[in-house]
Amino acid sequence: MKGRVSRSVSRRLAAVTAAVALTVTACTTTPEEEPEAAPGEERPSGPRITITPEAGAASVAPDTPVRVSVEEGAVTDVSVEQVPAEAASAPEETGGAGEEWEFTGTLSEDGTRWVSDWNLRPGASVTVRATAEDDGGEESEAVAEFTTEAAVAGRRLELASNFPNSGDTVGVGMPVIVNFDMPVRNKVQVENSMEVTSEHVVEGAWNWTSDKTAVFRPQEYWEPHQRVTVDMRLAGVDASEGVYGVENHRLTFEVGRELVATMHVPDHQMRVAVDGEAARTIPVSNGEASERFNTTTSGTHLTMTKHESLVMDAATLGIPEDSPDYYKLDVDWAVRTSNSGEFVHAAPWNDRIGEANTSNGCTNLRVEDARWFYDTVLMGDVLETTGTDRELEWNNGWGFWQRSWEEWLSHSATGEPDVTDGEGTPASVHGEGL
Repeated sequence: MKGRVSRSVSRRLAAVTAAVALTVTACTTTPEEEPEAAPGEERPSGPRITITPEAGAASVAPDTPVRVSVEEGAVTDVSVEQVPAEAASAPEETGGAGEEWEFTGTLSEDGTRWVSDWNLRPGASVTVRATAEDDGGEESEAVAEFTTEAAVAGRRLELASNFPNSGDTVGVGMPVIVNFDMPVRNKVQVENSMEVTSEHVVEGAWNWTSDKTAVFRPQEYWEPHQRVTVDMRLAGVDASEGVYGVENHRLTFEVGRELVATMHVPDHQMRVAVDGEAARTIPVSNGEASERFNTTTSGTHLTMTKHESLVMDAATLGIPEDSPDYYKLDVDWAVRTSNSGEFVHAAPWNDRIGEANTSNGCTNLRVEDARWFYDTVLMGDVLETTGTDRELEWNNGWGFWQRSWEEWLSHSATGEPDVTDGEGTPASVHGEGL
């Protein structure tokens, strides 16, 4: 794939980041310390190693790639140690389940060039050690120590929230939603810093609902009964000019059974299938559709938040209390399906359920059916609705499946599909031109 950060075609060398420096062996030299050959003398034998950033560099931009190149030999090992300026930031080095983050790189096919896959931590002392070997088995080692630019207060990109959360079990339509605390301008670099891996490999892509919110969805619904991991390697990413990410995060969730509910509004029924088998047919009453606001939207909805009891106030939709369309209701067993006020909920006052559409746009159910639906659905289950002249907007709630795959991919900052095989993201995480 063009531009993909490949770690399968080329040999991958992993350098685990650590907060404790290793002891340098006696044969270790930096390129600057390597003795020059005097006139008439031969240069010392062995591979010649060059590391960039160079030894002694200060305030290196964190999104600068680490590069190792070798003449007259091939790279055999690279390690990158990053010691944070403040001990308080050390927890960043652990991922989910107590795992350590690997600082990996990609080795060229001829073994002479190694380039880091990820960005460096802001405000860190970095030590790069590289070894190489020539055809005769002679080894060389080089070391470069430098520091990275700090992420100053007010210019630190941090994760505000995400959906789902680690440990959640979700439906097959569930997107990955990442909310940042600051606007992101360099969306390509940030997208490429977030790697999605699934047990059933698919193509997916990120879209942005705002400068602060990125959303990942696969081309089609997730395969059920699998684990998905999202590695957000945000430390060091240049989100905007001089705004750097400061922490890495790992999100792991389960995709549960496949639940798809379908509803043709004129039929006054909802049909629920679980793993392809009919589970329940539910009488419903949808929006009366006398106006746009009380017309149930057609399209692919996802189940969002759930509420045992909820006050529905039309004022939250911009309908004033003195309007004839105003309502304020206490409802039970409510499941949100959009941000424009649509819920599936119990409506014991509605005696036309299964016969006529009389609601304010929500899907009204009898109490026992509403309780069953509430207890059964997971966040991210699918509700496919047809039969009305009001389409669900793609950014209304979690209406992300309203965009075709072609549309979704075209709105990705990278413009390339992200394959969830754990082999990398579509392009570089480093700054442009680096």
